[in-house]
Amino acid sequence: MTTIIRVLVISLALVYASAIDAQDFQGVATYKTQRKVDIKMDSTSMNSEMHERMMEMMKKQFQKTFLLTFNKEASLYKQEEELDKPNVGMGDGIQIVSIGGGGGSDVLYKNTKEQRYTDQVDTYGKIFLVKDDIEKIDWKLESDTKYIGEYQCFKATYTKMVEKPRVSFGSDDEFDEEKEPEMEERIVTAWYTPQIPVNNGPNNYQGLPGLILEVHDGKLTIICSKIVLNPEDKIEITEPTKGKEVNQEAYEKIMDKKAKEMMERYRPRNDGREGESISISIRG
Repeated sequence: MTTIIRVLVISLALVYASAIDAQDFQGVATYKTQRKVDIKMDSTSMNSEMHERMMEMMKKQFQKTFLLTFNKEASLYKQEEELDKPNVGMGDGIQIVSIGGGGGSDVLYKNTKEQRYTDQVDTYGKIFLVKDDIEKIDWKLESDTKYIGEYQCFKATYTKMVEKPRVSFGSDDEFDEEKEPEMEERIVTAWYTPQIPVNNGPNNYQGLPGLILEVHDGKLTIICSKIVLNPEDKIEITEPTKGKEVNQEAYEKIMDKKAKEMMERYRPRNDGREGESISISIRG
């Protein structure tokens, strides 16, 4: 069955590709992202009203809109311009610090022809230019299909090992730096359409015979809400050049060090007023 699906998908991709080849094919896809947040706290730390407020504010913090501009060989993925969201503070001695995740000025460039990427990221006020090869994703083509808007989409999945999200509640729950992070298996699901024959998609998802329109990766959901093909104004896809150049491994080490510094910075100090300060830090 999988072989039949592969043949069908590739055939569809070739049909649509031949219809588009005569054009200078390019497009803009709009994606909405959201992340489920479910943190259970002891009633002695936070009452139900405060907990509800915290969850709502965190939910809004993770709701973003991104634009993917693409052609047959390359793409740019960038958050849509908006007013900067401040650090989440709730008053009553409660603050939420999210460690990791891109900022509004970050730009991800992917060259799917050359199988490489350049990620321009602003990390705590310093700009880095992360350059590395695109990691091959071992997608499994499934038999399920559905429509997203006017596009017929096919399902694909792959399995990966990820670090379990870590949540710290103040100084009594500090991360053990010497302890190896707990890992868990996660199945990532994507929906792609051969009607747009580019092996690309939002963020770091790519490698399927059609544009990826929807992704479910753990608590993260990315859904395409709008597509404009061959817009009147020609799209320029320019690789970013600003920032200190590092590879992905070096950048992850820098992020880990900065995360520990942020944890220490926002750790509540015990000044004898017990129960008046709660600090929540999230990683992963």
